[in-house]
Amino acid sequence: MTKETKPVARVLVVDDDRIILDSLGEFLRLEGFEVAQAVSLREAVQVLEDDPVDLIISDINMPGGNGFELLHLTRKRFAETVTIMMTGYGTIESAVEAIKMGAYDYLTKPIIDDELKICVERALAQQSILRENRTLKEQLDLRFGLNNVIGHDYRMLKVFDLVEAVADAKVSVLIQGSSGTGKSMIAHVVHQRSGRRTKPFIEVSCGAIPETLLESELFGHVRGAFTGAVANKPGKFKAADGGTIFLDEIDTASPSLQVKLLRVLQSHQFEAVGSNKVEAVDARLILATNKDLAAEVEAGRFREDLFYRVNVVTIDMPTLGERIGDVPLLAKFFMEKHASELSRQVYGLDDDVIDTLQRYGWPGNVRELENVMERAVVLCKGRQITLTDLPAKLLDSAGEVEMVESIDGLSLKEALEIPEKRIIEAALRIHGWNRQLTAAQLGINRTTLYKKMKHFGLDREPAPASY
Repeated sequence: MTKETKPVARVLVVDDDRIILDSLGEFLRLEGFEVAQAVSLREAVQVLEDDPVDLIISDINMPGGNGFELLHLTRKRFAETVTIMMTGYGTIESAVEAIKMGAYDYLTKPIIDDELKICVERALAQQSILRENRTLKEQLDLRFGLNNVIGHDYRMLKVFDLVEAVADAKVSVLIQGSSGTGKSMIAHVVHQRSGRRTKPFIEVSCGAIPETLLESELFGHVRGAFTGAVANKPGKFKAADGGTIFLDEIDTASPSLQVKLLRVLQSHQFEAVGSNKVEAVDARLILATNKDLAAEVEAGRFREDLFYRVNVVTIDMPTLGERIGDVPLLAKFFMEKHASELSRQVYGLDDDVIDTLQRYGWPGNVRELENVMERAVVLCKGRQITLTDLPAKLLDSAGEVEMVESIDGLSLKEALEIPEKRIIEAALRIHGWNRQLTAAQLGINRTTLYKKMKHFGLDREPAPASY
């Protein structure tokens, strides 16, 4: 077994003094770095275009341009590359200018080896953080990008258009829809597609926090504000400064909290619990509810002025039952997702499964469908999900729909045979077409079972699916 080796960092040294250039290059190579060298701005740019580097160590004074020009170009075109500036004529002003322009550090000649080594190690650690931040951002874009919200139904297409239109605006957004329709996902997408994407996204489920603690959770508190407040604590609004705060189940907010929320929306100011100090905050507000807020206002449970303040842009999330045509797309997406996460070789959905999924009402919406597909992937014994991998309630519900559609013109005896055949076939599938086990489960003898199987055309086990 080979030991994993750490990638070698690539460093570009830029200096028009050949002696210094070669000396620094030799030292860095002995320290284990891959080194490229350039004597001018033009050569340095050529090196970067041919093969980008992790770190640049550049002199300020060079022919054909200076180190500040190289720093500006690097920040613009090679954002993950970290730069250390050096000069033989160091001044406080030039050091401050270099740091302002984005240089990691500033060294004055003559360069001391130990100082250079420490500075390079710290700069490369900074470069690693920049790369990690980019990776995390890509993962967020993948997870919360609009392309990851599945739906071809015209209702979802209207939601997508609305998200695109309001994402970069400063207005508050209200998302309404039943539980499990994807309100939190849409809130994340709005944030990720806005100019605040690099700032915090703070999510608070108002209904999950006791009313007595919710105000403190959102706005913070000072020491001694109430029993148990042993230290100052900043709230979620402060944590979301510059970014987005998402308040789910906003309909559960108390009247006093609604007053504070109205003030934050109007003036971007608030006071922590137990404090008289006014604090300013710049946070975009996205709210969600599974209730009709207009009806809540009518019933006197939600402030009218707050409702009109948050109801600038409203995104109404359709239930899964209203977009039943999206069920096959979503089912396939969740099957592939959980098969990958669980390392299961499950590649498809039986046609009967798709038909059953589309006949079910989905009271739990998209969240329920994802749970069903995760369960099916776990239970699936082959490479294709079949009816035996679905919960019984889905089969029962689909059977009721099919029953109503199929009994027209049948006698009572003929109509009763429809569920009987389905029950026998399901039991046979569960027991791998073993008649003894199937008969035992159904509470009938094998002879009776065989007669019914022949009557319903179930006396032959279906051929296994080929892949």
